[in-house]
Amino acid sequence: MKKVVLKLELYDDKIKKKAMKAVSGRSGVESVSVDMKDQKMTLIGDIDPVRVVGKLRKLCHAEILSVGPAKEEKKEEPKKEEKQPEEKKKDPKEELAELVKTYEAYYNQMRLPQPHYYYTTVEENPNGCTIC
Repeated sequence: MKKVVLKLELYDDKIKKKAMKAVSGRSGVESVSVDMKDQKMTLIGDIDPVRVVGKLRKLCHAEILSVGPAKEEKKEEPKKEEKQPEEKKKDPKEELAELVKTYEAYYNQMRLPQPHYYYTTVEENPNGCTIC
């Protein structure tokens, strides 16, 4: 999770709306906030700041002010020490066999029947259009 603060030249609500739409459509963006007074946009999520700025520069002038970790509220939970049963490790051959079975089940389900083509010839239909 990253917190990215950008400085934008937003001079009206139309540009602001376009910028928010462009940024919120990116994968990994969790929250977007814009401060029109300071002309700053704050983004939180797993995003690449350089790509976001590249996308925004098509709309208006954009600069990166800061990039840092997003501050998350930490809730202290009482730790319970319980023994969890260890996962049984399978043989690689068993894992491979299981994967092959799942693949075959999926592939056979998605397989479409082959189409059958029907051709008519001039001899079968004398009224058909042909070029002599």
